[in-house]
Order: sequence, then structure tokens, then C-alpha cells
Amino acid sequence: MKKIINLSFIPVNTDVALLVLRIWLGFGVFLKHGIEKITGFRKMAEHFPDPIGIGSTASLSFALISDAICSILVIIGLATRLSALFIVINLLGAFTLLFKFSLEKPHSELAYVYLGGFIVILLAGAGKYSVDNKLK
Repeated sequence: MKKIINLSFIPVNTDVALLVLRIWLGFGVFLKHGIEKITGFRKMAEHFPDPIGIGSTASLSFALISDAICSILVIIGLATRLSALFIVINLLGAFTLLFKFSLEKPHSELAYVYLGGFIVILLAGAGKYSVDNKLK
């Protein structure tokens, strides 16, 4: 009974868990947000939020780097912690400045969940199955 409750028949492998987390979150951000910013940059720049007053184009450019470039780097595990930091800053900005810490607004819970996952990657690093590990 203890084996069933603890799921101890499933081997614990933190490196595989980090790989799955990196791929899952990275593809989620890239496929929905990265591609949309790459393909629709010009149109999005007209109405993109500017929560810290640096201009819509600059805000969108940072979001593009975060959602398109950094998400791919996280997936492959290259400059993972730095890339996760960019994504965390972007998500933290969205969650605090745009959603105002509210889980009631549309898509705010998604930013909240992604933020938590990327904070884990930022703190834990890429793990064994990454380019970062091969470069050590």
C-alpha cells in the first residue's frame, strides 16, 4: 500500500523532470506567444501594452526576445537560467503591471502558472539533459 501511495514504483529522476518541464513550458510559450510575435510584430506594435513607459515597440521587442528566442533556448537547455530570467521578468511584468496580481482577468492564470514554472527552471537550472551541461 505504501508503494502505491508514494508511487515509489516510479523512479525519481530530477534531470528527466527538468527536461520535461523545459520542453513543455518552452513549447507552450513559443507556439502560442513567440510565433504570434514573430509573424505579427508590425501589427502588434500598434497596440501592444507599454506598462513601464518605454514605448510599445520596445515592450514588444522585449516580449519577442522572451517568448520567441528565450523559450527556444530553454527548450534546448542553452543559457537556460539567463533565458528563464528574461521570461520570468516578462511574465512578472505582465502579471503585476497588466493583470495587477488578479487571477480574475482573462489569461492571467496562464501567466501565473508559466511564471511559477519558469521560476523553477531559473532556480534549478537546465539539468543533465541540456546543452548547458555538455558545455561544462
